[in-house]
Amino acid sequence: MNSLERMRLTLEHQEADHVPYDLAGTTVTSISGVSFERIMSFRGLSGCYDPGEVVDVVQQIIIPPEPVLQSLEVDVRRVGAKRVADYPECATSSGGTESFVDAYNCSWELVRGKDFYFNQTSYPLGGYDMLEDCTDKLGLPDLSGNRAELYALFDRQVSKSADTALIADRMCAGLTEMLLRLRGYENGYMDLAEDPAAAREAFARLADHKIQYWDIFGDYIIERGLQERFLVVAECDDLGTQQSTLVSPAMLRELVFPEMKRYIGFIKKKLPWIKVFFHSCGAIMPVIPDFIDCGVDILNPLQYSARGMDLAELKREFGKELIFWGGGVDTQSILSRGTPGEVSDEVKRTLDILAPGGGYVFVPVHNIQQEVPAENYWAMWQTWKDYGKY
Repeated sequence: MNSLERMRLTLEHQEADHVPYDLAGTTVTSISGVSFERIMSFRGLSGCYDPGEVVDVVQQIIIPPEPVLQSLEVDVRRVGAKRVADYPECATSSGGTESFVDAYNCSWELVRGKDFYFNQTSYPLGGYDMLEDCTDKLGLPDLSGNRAELYALFDRQVSKSADTALIADRMCAGLTEMLLRLRGYENGYMDLAEDPAAAREAFARLADHKIQYWDIFGDYIIERGLQERFLVVAECDDLGTQQSTLVSPAMLRELVFPEMKRYIGFIKKKLPWIKVFFHSCGAIMPVIPDFIDCGVDILNPLQYSARGMDLAELKREFGKELIFWGGGVDTQSILSRGTPGEVSDEVKRTLDILAPGGGYVFVPVHNIQQEVPAENYWAMWQTWKDYGKY
């Protein structure tokens, strides 16, 4: 059974020959460049990657070379916009500090040797007292003139991939995350409470921006005749902390979910066969039914260290409605700080819970971080390979 056949069965909640494996299929299921090089070197393998494949410079994550993805038996490939289209050309460096401004006029900075990721240092709409004063100044780029550029990028990405399932990945963060990046976190949270009408307008504009991107991407898939390979569209919005949702479920239902439902509805009308992957970290159990109502088919990352996110309960409550993509091993503690034996035992435990009946794609909880020991990665991968057979 090849990767495309394996993924099709899995997405229909059927057991294939093996639980599929994802590495770098999205910008939330990938690996840091530092960790990748160390992991490859551990086994005497060449891990050299093109700096142009730093697909998300803020998170410092990469797309590994195609031969490596094939050797690791990865079942999916990412196709989509880069987080910063002209990185590294747009970056400046001074005294070990690297900085850049993204397409949304947000400034980012990283101190080499100190920071794992870029940190946001300016918020373009942070100077306004009220959101209603700046909803017409969100500064969202018009993509109408970028069609040829995006098509060329997608063509390059598709041409590199083997005959595997393809994931159409997003170009920006989620609705809530984008508002917070534009306004700053204190302002953004206050906006939701004090200026809900303006917040609804801002989320509508952000949803329109996403719709413009997915309209172009949908045209690309159809015009290139790639309907048989593109099985998944990936979107996100981080709405959870370790203990609760970032804001109340009631506020999310009032302000965020209507626009999330609208842009997901557009995607499904444009690409009616597609499955919608949605990434949201943290303790999100109370709003999972809302995700389903919005049109989400696939839930990631299954952060089972957060309150209420028990894997067995998730499988029991939502396993017939949702495909689970993640939860393979906890990145906060076991993958980064455990022993190889502990990693292997945890992978077996999560596979025992999530794999039966299909509808499960194996990947750790979020990206593989810089501090993950190489031997722990290989313990995870080998256990998935040996224990993930149906």
